[in-house]
Amino acid sequence: MHYIGIDIGSTASKAVILDEEKKNILHEKIMPSGWNSKETGEEIKRWIKSLGYGEDDVKITATGYGRISVPYADRTVTEITCHAKGAHFLNPEDMTVIDIGGQDTKVIIVQNSNVMDFIMNDKCSAGTGKFLEVMANRLGLSLQEMFEFAKRGQSVNISSVCTVFAESEVISLMGKGTPREDIARGVVDSIVKKVAALANRKNASNNYFLTGGFCDSEFTVELLSQKLGGPVKTHKDARFAGAIGAALLAK
Repeated sequence: MHYIGIDIGSTASKAVILDEEKKNILHEKIMPSGWNSKETGEEIKRWIKSLGYGEDDVKITATGYGRISVPYADRTVTEITCHAKGAHFLNPEDMTVIDIGGQDTKVIIVQNSNVMDFIMNDKCSAGTGKFLEVMANRLGLSLQEMFEFAKRGQSVNISSVCTVFAESEVISLMGKGTPREDIARGVVDSIVKKVAALANRKNASNNYFLTGGFCDSEFTVELLSQKLGGPVKTHKDARFAGAIGAALLAK
């Protein structure tokens, strides 16, 4: 028996297959969620079959915004629980998990792999991956280029807490001829400030662990460490934390 976790996120979907003892990751898959999460779920199902797994060989748990779009899953679990379990798998310590997702950012207090408390920014996409994506499109950059440009830039102030108004600020800066590097730095700084402010609203430990798409950016990890006043850890598989946690919870 193998254990599979599927995390259908708002922007990206991830799948992980663990071995029989739930100690090693055998396979990973990541793909855009697209406009139809049910189709995404079916594509992941085809991927599982292509690896030679049959229905009797696996147990599947689904999580994320689109978890109800995975009808072949044996169970569904909320992403808060899955991210806590997955983060603890990658970093087996008590910690504060920061997950910067496509549509929301979560701060999760984890003790003994269990959720003790959490908070989310559920009112606005500012401070999330979607905010970065909107600004990158406006600047004509890819997400990876945004981080590269930001690292070379001098930060400009982007004060709006609303994505729409912040985009207007960016357009104004572009009209003034502000270098893209400086605008990119301002955008990344704005996200980091909002994430740090969210984390500071909880009685968080100083042992931070970053999951989500931003964990691939060393520059973001560095900035977030500065804002939080303590080192932020991450892992090469931290983007798969939700899927890993789901696989761990498969029975």
